[in-house]
Amino acid sequence: MTITFYDLCGRDSKRFSPYGWRTRMALAHKGLDYTLELVKFTEKDKIAFSGQPLVPVIRDGERVIHDSWVIAEHLEDTYPQRPSLFGSAEGRGMAKAINSFVNLTVQPLLAPLIVADVVAHVDAADSDYFVSSREKRFGKALPEVQVGREETVEGFRKALEPIRIVVKDQPFIGGVAATYADYALFGTLQWARCTSGFRVVAADDPIHAWFERVLDLHGGV
Repeated sequence: MTITFYDLCGRDSKRFSPYGWRTRMALAHKGLDYTLELVKFTEKDKIAFSGQPLVPVIRDGERVIHDSWVIAEHLEDTYPQRPSLFGSAEGRGMAKAINSFVNLTVQPLLAPLIVADVVAHVDAADSDYFVSSREKRFGKALPEVQVGREETVEGFRKALEPIRIVVKDQPFIGGVAATYADYALFGTLQWARCTSGFRVVAADDPIHAWFERVLDLHGGV
């Protein structure tokens, strides 16, 4: 079966969606070929067939799956002969916990640190939509959201302590090899790397070294 992967893109086809990166890494981990369809913020009609407005979406044969976590579970269950994303049933539970931690804690703390920087990477046709929708979400102009980030970044870094404790003693969150637990956090930090010059993790942080190891996976995809 042929997989089609619908992923968000910005200016010059740059792909910076944290959730898209989770799926991109999951597909690479599984070694699955796919056809890529890029979707801009204002091109929701391209994924209307999925019954909802958000990427990532994959079409795998007759099946349409959205939500990066649900996609990961689909890939794991549909292609069990390929390298496992979770390692075990217990590993799936751990990955789901990390995925939820990133969604509910890490992502909300990171967004105010970089959201105004993201604008420069959004396609020109999407700029007005992106700015207005994010200003509505934050209740203020985007440059104001980032005011004082040199101080507030410490709260973000502190929130990563549970991960730091793990990766200072082993190469990956998943252990000696990466699992989807790694890709869940990687996707969010990759969002920052792709869109902002602001350093959200210190160079001497074990999380920085872990992130570099994940960047090197799968041929540096």
